[in-house]
Amino acid sequence: MTSINQQRLVEHFISLVKIDSESGNEKAVAEALAEQLGELGFEVTKLAVPGEITNGFNIYGKLAGSLAGSIAFSSHMDTVTPSNNIEPIIEDGIIRSKGDTILGGDDKSGIAAVMEAVRSIQESGKAHKTLEVAFTVFEERGMHGAKNFDISKIESKQAIVLDSGGPIGTIITTAPGQQSLKVTIKGKPAHAGLEPETGINALTVAADAISKMQLSRIDAETTANIGVVQGGQATNIVMPELYIEAEARSLNDDKLAKQVEHMVSTFEAAAQKHGAIVEIDSSRSYNAYHIADEDAHVLEIKDTFSAIGIDAMTKPTGGGSDANIFNANGLKTVNLSTGMAKVHTTDEFIAVADMVAITDFIHCYLTR
Repeated sequence: MTSINQQRLVEHFISLVKIDSESGNEKAVAEALAEQLGELGFEVTKLAVPGEITNGFNIYGKLAGSLAGSIAFSSHMDTVTPSNNIEPIIEDGIIRSKGDTILGGDDKSGIAAVMEAVRSIQESGKAHKTLEVAFTVFEERGMHGAKNFDISKIESKQAIVLDSGGPIGTIITTAPGQQSLKVTIKGKPAHAGLEPETGINALTVAADAISKMQLSRIDAETTANIGVVQGGQATNIVMPELYIEAEARSLNDDKLAKQVEHMVSTFEAAAQKHGAIVEIDSSRSYNAYHIADEDAHVLEIKDTFSAIGIDAMTKPTGGGSDANIFNANGLKTVNLSTGMAKVHTTDEFIAVADMVAITDFIHCYLTR
């Protein structure tokens, strides 16, 4: 039988999701968590994030243990919009918002699980491994917290990010790299009623390019999307300029490079055809990672799940997380499911039983 205090776990989770923390506004939740970690006996360091992207800070915490071994657990503190004034509702063992905001299980379920595991271990008096925590800001808008995290603080050789959905026991061992494209198409303005033929419509250029572009699901490993389109001044002006944000992702670096080149060359060909100018800023948002199923880190996680009666499974994902950044910085990291579902929507929910199960896993991992 689990030693997790379910009521305390749920109450802590609800208290966290009620703290407004949209990306860039993480100060309140960061301050609360730094204080709570200190009360649990962690050595806590508040890590500034450069660039003025947030009013908050990253958190590094260390709780020394007497058992051999050390592990870092990580979750992000920020939430997507709309997530101000969240009102959680619990019905039939399911926690959701009342429907006009997201819930915030992404990723406060991970934070709550780690902290309840620590509380339950301390109450039991069990010996435990050394635990480090890395709670990050601004994950949802480019993983900037992780990118600016002082990785030298982390002494562990391996880490676990708690930031995925799916059944408890899901281990994300493969995640894609992502390339971001910021495209500006510059045409030529003209009066749309008097002399439209003297103008160059930037939207026409974009439409021509996009109609020839491979987008959405490219293959089993690769996707591409155009997500932002901004432009235009008035209906009587031939659109002189258009701004587009697009992305490509792939589990395979060669396929990612090929897709990006296809998108860039298609924009360039359309601009040349219509006599427009195109400026493209192409940058790598994060790199792919892959950890083998037989890796010792993965096997230890599987064994721990087995010890609490859960059959774990490894799988790839199409999404990025702080795990991508930590792996790129030399910290071997997998991403585990907390049971969160329909994240980034107002239908987001999480089952209390899943929260208890992932907390039980952390408790077991630390005390084995």
